[in-house]
Amino acid sequence: MPNRNMEFVSQTGRTLLTLRELLLKGEFRPGERLSELALVARLNVSRTPIRLALDRLAHEGLLEPSPSGGFVVHEFTLSDIWDSIEMRGVMEGTAARLAAERLIDASELNGIRELQRQMDATTNNSFEAFAHYMNLNEMFHEQLVTLAKSPMVERTLAHLTSLPFAGPSAMVFARSKLPGASELSTIGREQHHAIIEAISNRQGTRAEALSREHAQLSKRNLETALSDATILNCVPGSSLIRVETMEPTLS
Repeated sequence: MPNRNMEFVSQTGRTLLTLRELLLKGEFRPGERLSELALVARLNVSRTPIRLALDRLAHEGLLEPSPSGGFVVHEFTLSDIWDSIEMRGVMEGTAARLAAERLIDASELNGIRELQRQMDATTNNSFEAFAHYMNLNEMFHEQLVTLAKSPMVERTLAHLTSLPFAGPSAMVFARSKLPGASELSTIGREQHHAIIEAISNRQGTRAEALSREHAQLSKRNLETALSDATILNCVPGSSLIRVETMEPTLS
């Protein structure tokens, strides 16, 4: 007999993932109010998992409470994005420092070294290969946090990186389309290697500085992408960004 509780949890999880994907793909516009009834019909699920998913997405920052009830789609300013990238750098830097300070045996680095070895071997010459690279990159950053041995840092980063643009792979796909993509990819890999070696050598301050610098690649990539709408459209959640434009001045 099926476990009703497990079925409900699974349905709620699928609903959350589907709604998050729709938001990041631009299916809903900033400021748009999300109706539970409309979502029930669209996703063919009951109101309870819809309500739970909306609450979770509001907690993540993709939605915000509406004065009239329910939730509306959140709009992100460039300042929001720069701040989220900066905070990720701070937290990942802290994770790298703690990893170096709390490292007991060199074998603890075997997992992250193997992930980097696979990333180095990935050519990114096809969509499938690039998707694999992005997955390895996510796992690398997750492993870095695990090495910190800090549930507090892990929880804080998990909340922060749930926002669009803040995650370590948020700009990876768009980066492949930027001028000098190969150079940027090389820089990212070199920084990964340097972070691993700093942790291995118990150089906490250096590991922290390298990780903070590594996060700034995302900012550099996004600054370039903002000047090209075609590239920007490759960034998940780009439709949620409010880009300020300069008004022409009268002479």
